[in-house]
Amino acid sequence: MNERMLQRCRTWDYRARGIYMITLTTLNRRPLFGRLVGGETAPAICRSTLGELVARCWEAIPSHFPDVGASVEAPMVMPDHFHGVLFVYKEQAKPLGAIIRGFKAGVSKEARALGLAEGPIWAPGFHDRILFQKGQLEHMLAYIRDNPRRLAVKQAHPELFRVVRDLPLVGHTFAAIGNHFLLDRPVRLALQCSRRISSEALAHQQEQLLAQARQGAVLISPCISPGEKQIARAALEAELPLVVLLENGFPPLYKPPKRYFEACAQGRLLMLAPWPYHSQKRTITREQCLALNGFAARLASP
Repeated sequence: MNERMLQRCRTWDYRARGIYMITLTTLNRRPLFGRLVGGETAPAICRSTLGELVARCWEAIPSHFPDVGASVEAPMVMPDHFHGVLFVYKEQAKPLGAIIRGFKAGVSKEARALGLAEGPIWAPGFHDRILFQKGQLEHMLAYIRDNPRRLAVKQAHPELFRVVRDLPLVGHTFAAIGNHFLLDRPVRLALQCSRRISSEALAHQQEQLLAQARQGAVLISPCISPGEKQIARAALEAELPLVVLLENGFPPLYKPPKRYFEACAQGRLLMLAPWPYHSQKRTITREQCLALNGFAARLASP
């Protein structure tokens, strides 16, 4: 397959029927497809003529691939990228990349004919996400529709979404995104729970930590054990400050996932990664768990 897939499920046959969320970017992330208008209060994308062409070509996919449906409810044309959902109803003779290659080529050919673009429009490859589980489609469509608002938030608060690659802390260099000033709070508490903790002890620990966070303390945790994850979720839901240590770093153009995004926008989250980004699916090792918990302990206030 010529069309390079930047994110791929290696155990999946991409000729199979399925539902796929597709993300495509412009070459060098140039804002060719439109511009954001309305700010945080009423964000929307004002499409350029080229952006309108992208939407039309996406909606025309079923006419070229009869067993494939393209989402017309929520194809999202952003200034420098595009999100859409494909419904593949029957097994295809060629893999998913052939459909995407045809779409991109069609946009480029028509854009050249209309004089809308000089040189390449698209970055190589594409990202895909396969929607396996019940409810994923609704969540993904909601995510797509929310893109203009997230862009408006990032433009209004760029300092909270800028990835810093060389932040020196406790004798180590971290990649970081979020509110660095959380580490200046006088009370910083390392959150660590044993996997064998009883439900009663966990509830008590959560109550104590959230009470201290409401008084201004910052919770710091790699969120490895189920108990740590539960307390961190509770802190986020209560809009309390949190520092999260991650096994993986941040790829280029990283955007925090939904709950983390909202916390970043409100300045109550800092994400720290002590090791470089990797694209492989890895199981965290015991040594990494111990190292992350050690960083949390050193970042906590004395």
